[in-house]
Amino acid sequence: MSLSNGQVRATVAVSDISRAQEFYERALGLVPESGGPDPVRIYACGGGTFLQVYESPEHAGKATATVASWSVEPFEPVIDELTAKGVAFARYDELASDEKGIHTFGAHRVAWCTDPDGNVLAIDNGQSGDM
Repeated sequence: MSLSNGQVRATVAVSDISRAQEFYERALGLVPESGGPDPVRIYACGGGTFLQVYESPEHAGKATATVASWSVEPFEPVIDELTAKGVAFARYDELASDEKGIHTFGAHRVAWCTDPDGNVLAIDNGQSGDM
């Protein structure tokens, strides 16, 4: 048996589900699935994938790497729209980025932001590159 044919779901711990819901729905534009148990929010994303956000103050924001990534096209207009909604994109000293916070690795372009708990989220252009 292999998991390679199964769908995968990103799961993100947050300290306050109401505050997280405001960010994920207002700023990122995600729409919650109806009927989920509290304090959990399930957001349908492209290709039959899901993002699950759940309240767990003791685990929120503890990850030190990216917890969820979206591949979008067209890429740059999405970054511009999120920036207009108040999403701030990170700039890392060890990685070159442009004025929008977009990092380029060959054909691969990515921008990282954080949710209110500091969970790192990535938006990329879905292209592979030299990483």
